[in-house]
Amino acid sequence: MIRLIAIFTLALLAGCMAPDRVAYTPKAAANANIEGFGDIRIYADSTRFDSSAWLTIPRRKDANYLVLSGGGAAGAFSVGALKAWSDKGRPEFDVVSGVSTGALIAPYAFLGRTYDDTLVDLYTSGVAKTLVDADFLPKGLLGPSLLKEAPLRRMVERHLTPDILAKIASEYRRGRRLFVLTTNLDSQRAVIWNMGAIANSGRPDALKLFRDVIIASASIPGIFPAVLIKATAGGQAFEEMHSDGGASSQVLTIPEGWMVNPQNDAWPKDLKLNMYVIVNNALMPEFSTTTNNTLAVMARASTALIKAQTRSALVATYVYAQKNGIRFRVASIDAQIPYTMTDPFNTDYMRAVYNLGYAKMASGSLWKDKPIFTDLAAAQSAQATQ
Repeated sequence: MIRLIAIFTLALLAGCMAPDRVAYTPKAAANANIEGFGDIRIYADSTRFDSSAWLTIPRRKDANYLVLSGGGAAGAFSVGALKAWSDKGRPEFDVVSGVSTGALIAPYAFLGRTYDDTLVDLYTSGVAKTLVDADFLPKGLLGPSLLKEAPLRRMVERHLTPDILAKIASEYRRGRRLFVLTTNLDSQRAVIWNMGAIANSGRPDALKLFRDVIIASASIPGIFPAVLIKATAGGQAFEEMHSDGGASSQVLTIPEGWMVNPQNDAWPKDLKLNMYVIVNNALMPEFSTTTNNTLAVMARASTALIKAQTRSALVATYVYAQKNGIRFRVASIDAQIPYTMTDPFNTDYMRAVYNLGYAKMASGSLWKDKPIFTDLAAAQSAQATQ
């Protein structure tokens, strides 16, 4: 509900206190690049896809692709699953993608089990509650967001260090790939960032751009402010506005432009892909009598929209995977865990979701090979009648 309060309020106040920005054209937006960085990003709907720069370089018979979805505090679910996977013997991932909270997790998942304890601390220690500045909430109603960016940026800067950047660059040179999704709010298009290429650029501003992309992807619209990223096109300099990758898609699997391009009709024959998708959300229907007021209805509809959006993306990926011999596995939260939208980073909730992810992986019951999600209410009703 806090997300919808923000959206509703900010829509009413749009333009009232917005600072001026340099105007630029749709043509400039379509041709914009980050000066000095080269080929580090692409629109997800683009059909011009240089596979040599973006596909992993196979070093084994099979390549492993880990997909981490959005979901805010529920990112603790994937952290629990990854920790249990490490305890059982986790493979090295050749490709890792992250959206929103998944973008915060992705760099550490990419670097391997050595960073599991860092993730567990971030998602279960209670440190996430420091992202919420209650004193700022009333002021935020008249500003660019409900919450300040500073706590999130401090957290990212503390953990994404020059040493982390250097290690990601080294893995990129080995042929591994790390991708993060943001939403360009000006263009209303999803942007895929090649984070390893940014890290490997050798530029003095590489660390800042790397952090900015992570922060943008994790910045829920209206809750945290959008991030302005400097770009150029045709000699003109301007700032693009980037925000939560989850506004475009909750998961980054196979880019839509790749899937619909006839020239990319078949997946490369020498690349056998194992895709593991961890959805930090509940995708099964969750029955609850909805209070008949504006914000409750908006919140309930938003939840349904996110579920439907994610399920549709997974079905499209599954169909493409079946057609092209990609081994598909998906996991999502399959239990109703109490959650209060006005307390978005509740520590008890995050620990409960972490424990669920850990237990499901440890017991071998985490993965499904099809995007079919149980109707929990129907299952409980059937169980009650037995």
